[in-house]
Amino acid sequence: MAKIISSFFISVDGVVESPDKWHFPYWNDEMGAVVGAGMQSAAAMLMGRKLYEEWAAYWPTAEADPDVAASLTNLRKYVVSNTLEKADWNNTTIVSGDVAAKLRELKEQTDGDIQMSGSATTVRWLLANGLLDELNLLVHPIVVGHGQRLFENTPTHPLKLVKSETFQTGVLNLTYVPDAG
Repeated sequence: MAKIISSFFISVDGVVESPDKWHFPYWNDEMGAVVGAGMQSAAAMLMGRKLYEEWAAYWPTAEADPDVAASLTNLRKYVVSNTLEKADWNNTTIVSGDVAAKLRELKEQTDGDIQMSGSATTVRWLLANGLLDELNLLVHPIVVGHGQRLFENTPTHPLKLVKSETFQTGVLNLTYVPDAG
């Protein structure tokens, strides 16, 4: 049975929006190894409509990192959306209707991890519906001050810290799981 694992670049003040504007000064080999391990464990990717549209417009023709582009293009992708009508990016399936039931079925049928990178709205929904198995946060030592935060207008969800490490750049690599009791 698969786990749904979500990973975010996040600032100290909880901002996850536009990490391309503040994240790169903190990138190093330690972070690259963590991101690479997540990609290696991925049997599939799960994303919301907005992230899908951004990635589908960029990665299929990206020349900056052809290995990542090829890996993402060939990987099975599932897009949670009740508004997206078609998904042309290779190996993409739209998950709509009774999304919770379909994702439970997908978890049962998948060997390996179902990885997420971004899609804050989808992660909040997954957590509220008991479908998120792990939350990985790469907390950057910067206050961004504006932008979408990972948890906005969210009910209380207890989490349990199961792993932590500090990178040389001051980034914290934190892994949480839902804490049922």
